[in-house]
Amino acid sequence: MTEQNMQYKLMVLYMLGKVDFSLTYTHLSDFILGRGYTDYFNLQQAIAELTETGLIHQETLRSTTYYMITPEGEETIGYFSSRISLAIREDIDTWLKENRLAMINDVSIRADYYRDTAGDYEVRCVIMEKKKDLCDLRLKVTDESIAKAMCKQWKAKSQPIYEYLMKELMQ
Repeated sequence: MTEQNMQYKLMVLYMLGKVDFSLTYTHLSDFILGRGYTDYFNLQQAIAELTETGLIHQETLRSTTYYMITPEGEETIGYFSSRISLAIREDIDTWLKENRLAMINDVSIRADYYRDTAGDYEVRCVIMEKKKDLCDLRLKVTDESIAKAMCKQWKAKSQPIYEYLMKELMQ
């Protein structure tokens, strides 16, 4: 493994270790590629190797992959974070701070669907807070196009739906 490849891995681990929510590939690449630290192929390789070694965990829903640091990854970055230059760590910290709210919104509201054994579609709509499900709504529908539409609408309508449910259930 080259020193540069190790740097990219440590940067990914550092980013994931600094947040209490998952990051998407887009978040990671916006920073690392956007700042010109490396190219697409090196970033892909670093993420793949981190996943293979169990230092990060990935979960894919629809077309979005979410990455979380594992306890082993936290331990690793604890030992080796000093191998990332102070300037890069400060750059990451600043970027994470500036983009925190947008990133939380991106990863906190999720929707997915699958076909069950009866041939229906189950739509799962989730609102997460600090890596835990705040709301987990599952609905059965008979048509895939309806399931897709519901997933698409969830991001825009999750907040008023959640507020309505809370209000109605707390009366």
